[in-house]
Order: sequence, then C-alpha cells, then structure tokens
Amino acid sequence: MTVGVVLTASDAPNQVDAAVRLAHEAAESGVTSAWFGQTFGADSPQLAAIVGREVPALQVGTSAIPVFGRHPLLVSSQAQTAQVATHGRYHLGLALGTKLLTETAFGLPFERPIARLREFLTALRQLTETGTADFHGELLTATTPLPARVPGAERGVPLLVAAMGPQALRVSGELADGILPYLAGPRALADHIVPALTTAAEAAGRPAPRIVALVPGVVTDDVEPVRAKATENLAFYEDIPSYARVIELSGARRAADLAVIGDERAVEAEVRRYRDAGATEVVFSGTEIAGEADRRRTWRLLGELAR
Repeated sequence: MTVGVVLTASDAPNQVDAAVRLAHEAAESGVTSAWFGQTFGADSPQLAAIVGREVPALQVGTSAIPVFGRHPLLVSSQAQTAQVATHGRYHLGLALGTKLLTETAFGLPFERPIARLREFLTALRQLTETGTADFHGELLTATTPLPARVPGAERGVPLLVAAMGPQALRVSGELADGILPYLAGPRALADHIVPALTTAAEAAGRPAPRIVALVPGVVTDDVEPVRAKATENLAFYEDIPSYARVIELSGARRAADLAVIGDERAVEAEVRRYRDAGATEVVFSGTEIAGEADRRRTWRLLGELAR
C-alpha cells in the first residue's frame, strides 16, 4: 500500500529548503508520498511543486486547502501548475475549514459549507479536466473568458476532500476522487466513512474512491510523555464538531487516543488496521513530536511498510 508522511518545516530558518531536505530523507527511507498542510503561512501547492520537482521519487499533495476564501479558478491554476512541475505526481486536497478560522481570518460567514463544497468541486473539475468552465451557482461563478489550461496538465489533477461527515462524504463520492480523513480511526472508517463514500461513488457511476487516512503517530519508546504531548497538541480538534463526532465514532474519548504511539510492532499493527478498515493509503503526521531520532525511526518503518 502507499504510505506517506506530512512534512512540517515551519520552524526552520528557510521552510522551502528544509522541506526539500526532509523530502529527500523521506524518499531515501522508502516513503512514497509527502503531504503539506495549509494554514496562513506557506502556500502548500507551491511547496508541493518545488518538492515534487526536486524529489521525483515522491508523490506530493496538499492536505488540505479550505474552500472558503478561495476561488476555483485560482485553485485550478495553482493545482495545474503543481501538476506540470511534478509531471503528474501532484494531488490536490480540499477542506471545508472551520467556522472559527473562516470568520476570524477572512471575515466571511461560515454558511452553507456543503453547498459551497459541491459548487467548488463542480467548477474545479471542469477547470482541471478541460481547462474551461461555465459554471453559475448560487454561491459562486466560474467562467473562462481566457483559457485556463496549463500546458502539460492534460491528465488532470486528482481531487481529494477532507470529508468525514455524511453530507461531505456524499458530495465527495459524487464529485471527487477520494477523501483525506483525519482523526478517523479504523472503526469510524470501516463502519461509517468507507461505506458512505463508496455508496455515493457507485451511485454517481464513479470509480472506487481513494481513502487517504491521515494518522498522527510516531515510533518511540517514550510512549507516555509523547502521548501527553500529543494530548496537548491535538486538543484543539476536540472543540470542532466534525472532529468531535468522528473521534466518538472511532471509539475514542480524546483526539490523542487516536494517535499511534509505540514501538515498531505496535505501529505496524495499527497501520494494518487502517488498511483492513478500507484505507487505500496511510499518511502519518506529527512524526516530529518525539524528536529527530524517533522521526527517522518512524520513517524507516513506514518505508518498509510501503515496499
């Protein structure tokens, strides 16, 4: 199966240089994909494009760009450019975002997120597949008085959504190529997420969707102190309704209960549980939480599992 890591270098003196260095190390470890989050700092499609061009052994992706505060024409331009730069190895992840960050940062009301996601995906797929759009929805318009195709991106761009709720899964199954669930444990995947997504994709006549499970985790012998740190780092998600719901569906009480922390045998067993639950790909995040030595140890194991 495909096994990847989220690359985090926001504390480095030069984030781009550090991301490239980490990507080389990930590829040498045998990891097959590198992913970049999107907040208010570095532009994740640009990072992915640079890393993917510098490290051709890796698939690269963003996880994930919120649809609020963006427009399909601009995101299509970013995604197609990254796809050309990487010669077809770029994967675009989208997200609904959260009410707090959307309204605080952009001054936009966090209203009708599912309808916005549907319209955004509809217009974006037209743009990435044909280089043109003529979309007039309730919430956004996307037309192309000038060509929007980036030469070299004719194969299109895989579209993934950080979807976990029933409505978002239905839209993603109909219009996207797969999903990027985070803090969704094997129980939530097997019992709720994978069946809902697969049913929606089948009803829409689309191929079997990808399930790229993002999992916080690290290989370490210092399990208790690392879990305490993970509890602190992940507590933010417990106050977001969509995450609180999926944490509960996973049979967990806290977000950190879903962090995979332990020795090689324990972590490998959990990766296989995600696979058995329907994940087509597993991507570990937060692997730097226990320090450089344990991060490298984690990447070595993930590289072995990817072979």
